[in-house]
Amino acid sequence: MLRFRNATKTPKLPFGARPYHYTRDQVYGFREPVTRNLPDYTPEQLANRAKASNLLRFVTYYRSLGHRLAALDPLNITPADPSALYQLDPARYGLSNDMEFDVNGIVNTGSEGQNVLPLSQIIQRLNRTYAGSVGFEFAHLPNVSERRWCNELVETIYADRAVSVDSQKRILHLLSRSEAFDHFMAKRFPQVKRYGLEGAESMMVVMDELFKLSGEANVKDVVIGMPHRGRLNLLTDLLQYSPKALFNKIKGNSEFPEDVPGAGDVLSHIAQSVDLTYPTARNPVHVSLLHNPSHLEAINPVSAGKARAKQFDLLKTIDKSANSTPECDIGDRVLCVQLHGDSAFAGQGVVMETLALSNLPHYTCGGSIHLIVNNQIGYTTQAQNARSTIYSSDVGKIIDAPVIHVNADFPEDVAVATQIAFEYRNKFRKDVIIDLIAYRRMGHNELDEPAFTQPVMYSNIRGRRSVPKLYEEKLVKEGVVTQQEIDEVRNSYTTYLDSQLEASYEYQPEAETLKGKWSGMRIAHETVSSVDTGVALETLKEVGVASVATHGITPHSRLAKFHITPRLNKIEAGTGLDWATCEALAFGSLLLQDYNVRISGQDVGRGTFSQRHAMLVDQKDEHVIIPLNHIQESQTGKMEIANSNLSEFAVLGFEVGVSWENPNRLVIWEAQFGDFFNGAQIIIDTFLTSSESKWLRQTGLVMLLPHGYDGAGPEHSSCRIERFLQLTDAKFDYSDPTPDNCNMHVAYPTTPAQMFHLLRRQMIRDYRRPLIIAGPKTLLRHPSVVSNLSEMGPGTSFQPVLADASSPKDTKRVVFLSGKLYYDLVKERETKGLNNSIALVRLEEIAPFPWTEIKQTLDGFPNATEFLWVQEEPQNQGSYTFVAPRLEQLLPKGSKLRYVGRKTLAVPATGIGSRYKKEQAAVISGAFN
Repeated sequence: MLRFRNATKTPKLPFGARPYHYTRDQVYGFREPVTRNLPDYTPEQLANRAKASNLLRFVTYYRSLGHRLAALDPLNITPADPSALYQLDPARYGLSNDMEFDVNGIVNTGSEGQNVLPLSQIIQRLNRTYAGSVGFEFAHLPNVSERRWCNELVETIYADRAVSVDSQKRILHLLSRSEAFDHFMAKRFPQVKRYGLEGAESMMVVMDELFKLSGEANVKDVVIGMPHRGRLNLLTDLLQYSPKALFNKIKGNSEFPEDVPGAGDVLSHIAQSVDLTYPTARNPVHVSLLHNPSHLEAINPVSAGKARAKQFDLLKTIDKSANSTPECDIGDRVLCVQLHGDSAFAGQGVVMETLALSNLPHYTCGGSIHLIVNNQIGYTTQAQNARSTIYSSDVGKIIDAPVIHVNADFPEDVAVATQIAFEYRNKFRKDVIIDLIAYRRMGHNELDEPAFTQPVMYSNIRGRRSVPKLYEEKLVKEGVVTQQEIDEVRNSYTTYLDSQLEASYEYQPEAETLKGKWSGMRIAHETVSSVDTGVALETLKEVGVASVATHGITPHSRLAKFHITPRLNKIEAGTGLDWATCEALAFGSLLLQDYNVRISGQDVGRGTFSQRHAMLVDQKDEHVIIPLNHIQESQTGKMEIANSNLSEFAVLGFEVGVSWENPNRLVIWEAQFGDFFNGAQIIIDTFLTSSESKWLRQTGLVMLLPHGYDGAGPEHSSCRIERFLQLTDAKFDYSDPTPDNCNMHVAYPTTPAQMFHLLRRQMIRDYRRPLIIAGPKTLLRHPSVVSNLSEMGPGTSFQPVLADASSPKDTKRVVFLSGKLYYDLVKERETKGLNNSIALVRLEEIAPFPWTEIKQTLDGFPNATEFLWVQEEPQNQGSYTFVAPRLEQLLPKGSKLRYVGRKTLAVPATGIGSRYKKEQAAVISGAFN
């Protein structure tokens, strides 16, 4: 029995951490770091380590540098490190081969009573462990127990490794079928870019081993994010994706039924969900390979977010099912596996951002296993031009992840390396990296000629027998299989693929969507903007009071005076409710309807503008309470306040993954300032705005983007609303009878009640679409920006258009606008005494364009002759270019829409205070000139 089997699990804060948020029982979603400590060395072992200190130094260096001597490169391009050879010379440590040592407490032999060994045997064991076809990097781990655990594991299990005949045959089948698939595709579809696995077939061994180990460890779900390389091999073999469906797609047909709208996607982005059963597993394993875009590594945070969300559903289920069931911790039942290319892992910033989330309390998924399928080249870029480090995996050291390098030409060692990685992740619930060093037999794709730029490398590759062939020869030589058996494996699989190709001519696709947790949702064929989202007034009052309940903590005195007491007074009166209060009413009312809420981003608990205070911090000990999680004793809906690190790309991607898992969770990402979204533009383009069209994958994610001109300058004024409008597929032609089925909503609400209804609408509807909200800054505390409880009561709903006119029949000028400018114009209109002649019409929702509501509004102004669009943003920005061509179709015949606003500008706003004031005054006065 190995000592690490008895290691203890001790919840405690890591070195240097403060106890902020350390309230697992009351802060939903918080999962504190867990350390597992080995017992210290025994007195006998400590004495022996002191006695044989030279050997101890030698062994320590071997553990640290052995990977630099290991035979990791199947192409033999990378030589052994001369400095490592020098450092590992025994004579350097005063050691010679004729010496014998007691290795107790120094080297793990895995056998009782074999503690005295000659140096030659010790070196032989160290070589076999650390300098063979696998290289281990554990020395950088800061936790002593983790280092000892890793060393003991590899010096016993790995050093004495043996692979069973059944396992060898399983590996053989995986490798041979993968190569047979690539050969079949090359023959039947020679012009298709399939991004085959030739040269890295051992990837299949890693994945198969992970699925098997997951089942044995009672992991119920495996969530995979991976790029294009080898995707089709994995899909059609281990993940049981129908080859006839694949061939149907290759022939140019849609992957969706004819009656399902969707643009579809390319071969290398196909997804699959399947239940896998292994003979040794405790349960079937549900494997989900997620859709991915062409942007490398963008799937990483999405897969982590989905794995995290899946586990929270399991946590709640297990906690409910039986009091006797031990708590299911993060990572116990769900495993996230992320596959990477070598150049992408080293080069794409989202890799670092996603790694940085891995151990954060509201973002950890219990440890991901990272598999780098290392082709030793990126497209045509050689390693020395692709990274500034020795290994492509070195970026993983920013989170102290252990790294296991393995030569892909040795599939049995690949399997053992995978077992070690899985053991580590399962033990410590942290990320671990497998660096599968292989090669790419073809170019970046099968139509590319790599010898244009790497002639020597590809001369080497083309002169090599394949990994499957090498392994087949090995097993035939060992008498494990015969050549006839090998031929049968290949021939039978090729015959199967041929039969699937024939069947593909009759194949009719099905819509693989809206199943399981999503079965209550539907594919929308027309956007619905107005839904009854009102709530009983008594419920609203209950939520309002509960939203500032302190539950025995001592809040900050200013919060007590200016936040808690005023809210209670306003709730009692039912009037004058500000933005943050109505937002809290939306959240709380959804929680009482069994929906969950997760709001994520930088400083979201307090709010960038110190307005939200959804979390209250005890001024004595920093104990934290989320009041909305305690509205009623019986409530099942939970709110998670996830204050994020300073990342936009990975955090938004993570929230997309969370939103994919369950439609009954309101997922919100809030930017500190609206323009910070541009750090996550890839996620917005490739997932948020397009996932339903490409993959039939719905998301109800909400982006809250503070927006509005208040003199903040070029960077903190605009959420670039024009960019989101450009990304919508909102109907352009009013005469087009096709229903508007816009891919997402873009709103700029001006009242707290409107915000309340927008948030609730996201959950109340029976389909999910993204919602982009240009949120308030100055309006958060504007005395005129308040709502009454009655505006959120039964029978109320969001209004896409709000018209403000004292005397519609006397109205001569109709001013269309969106957002906070409305309050400035109301004040100016009243000052000028123009209330009867000028109507202000707010577009609260800009996309989908509210055709019907605007037409009805215009019909109410029969004598209007002037029509203006007024905005704070420059003419080339804001909503004007989206609204103008649509709005003009609704104006009376012969009428034109006049623009009032800033002139075109290269930036959203000036940073010169005097110029800003002059421009703002001109915009306001221009609406009335």
